[in-house]
Amino acid sequence: MTNDPLLQPFQLKHLTLRNRIMITSHEPAYPEDGMPKDRYRAYHVERAKAGVALTMTAGSASVSRDSPPVFNNILAWKDEVVGWMKRLTDECHDHGAAVMIQLTHLGRRTRWDKADWLPVVSPSHEREAAHRSFPKKMEDWDIQRIINDYIDAAERMKAAGLDGLELQAYGHLMDQFWSPLTNDLEGPYGGSLDNRLRFTFDILKGIRARVGEDFILGVRYTGDEDLPGGFGAEDGIAISQKLKDSGLVDFLNVVRGHIDTDAGLTDVIPVQGMRNAPHLDFAGQIRKATNFPTFHAAKIPDVPTARHAIAAGLVDMVGMTRAHMADPHLVRKIREGREDDIRPCVGANYCLDRIYQGGLAFCLHNAATGREETMPQTIAPAPMKKRVTIIGAGPGGMEAARVAAERGHAVTVFEAADQAGGQIRLTALQERRREMISIIAWRQAMCEKHGVTFKFNTFAEAGDVLATNPDEVIVATGGLPHTEVLTHGNELVVSAWDILSGDAKPGQNVLIYDDAGDHAALQAADLIAATGAKVEIVTPDRAFSPEVMAMNLVPYMRSLQKRDTTFTVTWRLVSVARDGNQLRATLGSDYGGVTRDRLVDQVVVNHGTRPLDDLYFELKPQSSNLGQVDYEALTTGGLQEIAANPDGRFRLFRIGDAVAARNTHAAIYDALRLVKDL
Repeated sequence: MTNDPLLQPFQLKHLTLRNRIMITSHEPAYPEDGMPKDRYRAYHVERAKAGVALTMTAGSASVSRDSPPVFNNILAWKDEVVGWMKRLTDECHDHGAAVMIQLTHLGRRTRWDKADWLPVVSPSHEREAAHRSFPKKMEDWDIQRIINDYIDAAERMKAAGLDGLELQAYGHLMDQFWSPLTNDLEGPYGGSLDNRLRFTFDILKGIRARVGEDFILGVRYTGDEDLPGGFGAEDGIAISQKLKDSGLVDFLNVVRGHIDTDAGLTDVIPVQGMRNAPHLDFAGQIRKATNFPTFHAAKIPDVPTARHAIAAGLVDMVGMTRAHMADPHLVRKIREGREDDIRPCVGANYCLDRIYQGGLAFCLHNAATGREETMPQTIAPAPMKKRVTIIGAGPGGMEAARVAAERGHAVTVFEAADQAGGQIRLTALQERRREMISIIAWRQAMCEKHGVTFKFNTFAEAGDVLATNPDEVIVATGGLPHTEVLTHGNELVVSAWDILSGDAKPGQNVLIYDDAGDHAALQAADLIAATGAKVEIVTPDRAFSPEVMAMNLVPYMRSLQKRDTTFTVTWRLVSVARDGNQLRATLGSDYGGVTRDRLVDQVVVNHGTRPLDDLYFELKPQSSNLGQVDYEALTTGGLQEIAANPDGRFRLFRIGDAVAARNTHAAIYDALRLVKDL
């Protein structure tokens, strides 16, 4: 028995949910051929095993052939989906979790050149900025066809044994009918609010008639578009009341805002540096106005905020979706009184930003998420205890130390700085990205809990490593900025790291050359522009900062566009020379023999890092594997068994940027898949 509000059961019609924590519908882009196969199932089952009350699958499962996925959604219009969804549902049920799905037609929020090349449809010709397709204005037969598709898809979900479903109505076809901005139909489906809602209620009536009363139905919808000309909070409360009064739905799942632009999407699903739970009070207003079961999720990353949401009566079920990507065992740890052990979501949004660029959703600092078939979410003890020595306490080194220590090994970590963190410490110096330090803080806490020995302020040499008498040595020394990219004038530039660390004072007229496309250049630009300086960011790419990705770009743009900042694409920095008390930066083009000059007082280069690998190569001849890695074993979860040097005293590996410049997730994944079997 417990008095924790989060652990109280909730009765939703005939369905008893075992606690108040849910995973809201989201699409991690794990389907194969449009089906939720083994990877997808393993992802949800892991969280069901750990105690979540309700897992909602398939953000935006497509009900119609002319709603082609733009990020690998489940195809709910195919009959074969039933078997795959039944397998997932049955296994989650075996672990006590309820299962639902989100059904949708994307309307204009897709592209005509995907899948079958059918025209995009919407209740008007208005194009969505994010996906750029000009839609066909729907005819009567389109409306009836899609209503029937919704009903058929719902029947498939009932056949698969799901507990229920929700319809998606923010940014997709359903609320494209609701909004005056995207519905200029006449007659029964356009004009008045009741007419604009008719499409939704026709679908709900048809689904309820097909699936019966013992199947939960809800709507996830925006209660306020927050757009000039769109519907506002007053209309949203009226819509909420109409949904309740219809008798057709069993819960409301409330969001606020619009998702037709990157900026709008980021306000609906905030990223790091933005306010936590920004729409929670609004969801509470809907619940108070309707006195009806209300769900909500939007940057509720921590247990205290979630607990407040329930204790204050703002919502009945609280969604912690990205938090469960960071730690699928979140509920179990609450139940066991181990909240301090929860791996925190840092709001990096690597998960969502990846799917919008066609990738799979991965958590920046939990490399096992989405890889549950091959990577462990909990670390098993090793059959034999070893001495593991790690050089470098950045994210990769700290993950290696954590995993090795949790396996029971004796772990020593050397770090040249006076504290752990590596590049993360530079990143977290910016207030907007300070949440990133939790990547290190959590690992340090876990390492200390399991007895890791840290030797800070120690620039480890081979003798220091050998003195630990190691069985395994992992070099995680990272890299140093590479700025020697010019034909001449390399000595006149500074690195983005120099700016972020404070080693170089910002100039007043600055050119930032970004040939890596990651956060470092934009962070440096933000820091420099904040002083009142003029900043130009130059890149040889077609678009700037491709590695930052869409939603993470939004806070940077909101900051930089208010200042004297210029973005210049398709130009490459060739050289820098002194010109009086200024610098002449010469730009060239990959497209032809043209040049342009800029007169500035500072040039900042962001060109990634080069490995800091001297120690690795010094130790390599003394290792039993000569530093070799069995890639087949590494990528399939097998053991590293190379023994190229019988006289070797230890095995040697290197990870992260000590191998090549990549990112935080790559370093952590390197560490996990290598050390999980040491």
